[in-house]
Amino acid sequence: MIIRKKEHWFRMLFIWHGSVLPQLLPRLFALFILSFVIVYLHGIIFSFKVPLNPTPLTLFGFVLALFLGFRNNASYDRFWEARKLWGDLLNDSRSLMRQAITLINTTNDDNFTTSFINMLSALPYALKHQLRGTNAREDLLIRLDEAQFKTVSQAQYKPVIITKLLAVWVQQARLENRIDSIQQARFDENLDKLENVIGGCERIASTPIPYSYQVLLHRTIYIYCFLLPFGLVDSLGWLTPFIVVFIAYTFVAFEAIADEIEEPFGTESNDLALTSMCHTIESALLELAGKPVEHLPKQDARFID
Repeated sequence: MIIRKKEHWFRMLFIWHGSVLPQLLPRLFALFILSFVIVYLHGIIFSFKVPLNPTPLTLFGFVLALFLGFRNNASYDRFWEARKLWGDLLNDSRSLMRQAITLINTTNDDNFTTSFINMLSALPYALKHQLRGTNAREDLLIRLDEAQFKTVSQAQYKPVIITKLLAVWVQQARLENRIDSIQQARFDENLDKLENVIGGCERIASTPIPYSYQVLLHRTIYIYCFLLPFGLVDSLGWLTPFIVVFIAYTFVAFEAIADEIEEPFGTESNDLALTSMCHTIESALLELAGKPVEHLPKQDARFID
């Protein structure tokens, strides 16, 4: 994810890293060449003059802009919901950590709480790797003990198994009279909230925007852009390729941004910085427990994963 301070308005015109322009350049260049050829031939195809003027293109462009707005809103809603879910993950993890430290009787048994800290710290990493389809082995191996790692590594849905281990830990604390039944119920409430976060993230990841809707909008945008030179050539002449590319950049860039943020758990420039969020959650838990936070890596201030 790109994190940058606010730039001067003039410098914003030339920002390259983090924009969608690099991936659009080949398409825009092809459209520029097409427009150049159309102007050179004066809008004629096989001796047939294409009688197209800007009026229908203006009306059609207005409708297309509305559809693009709906598409971007749908994608941003998914992005923002995912961000709120990870914010809830931080809050619920802090609540569980506070309860484990203040409600559990751990006299002369600090390892009991340490086991809870490690499992709770491993949960966001397991969720991140599940959402991205990557291997969680390295992150889990340094946070779970051998028995826990063996149980979690064999599971398909690792975050859910970790919540089960956390529930077993709470049950053990109740059986050993470290907490009472009311305190156990409070733990279960926060564990339920963690599972709601996991389920919400899985729902976003497994339910994309309907594909036929994306295909329809994609085709409409490019057909519109390919028709633009024919409608502008008579009035703009050799300025047509430049104006067409500028208009096309607006429409195509909106579509590209919507495609990026539609899947907010990926690793593209505008996706959520899940690794950084995992570090934030773990740092908060370790700080609550009075543990050192030395092994967490530093990331580039302008680009975080």
